[in-house]
Amino acid sequence: MMEPVLCSISEAARSLGIGKTKTYELISDQQLECVTIGTRRLVKVASIKRLVEAAAAPKAA
Repeated sequence: MMEPVLCSISEAARSLGIGKTKTYELISDQQLECVTIGTRRLVKVASIKRLVEAAAAPKAA
């Protein structure tokens, strides 16, 4: 079975444990990448993983 490459805004919000408004803010700030297919706006799963990894990385002093 193939791992999903894209997910809906709602699924992205749920997987990050945040609301849809904050998810749209992250998209606007280009911290999450989206593609549009037809009328659907979908979030790239890889960008969700990158966001989480960046948040978990220790901050440089």
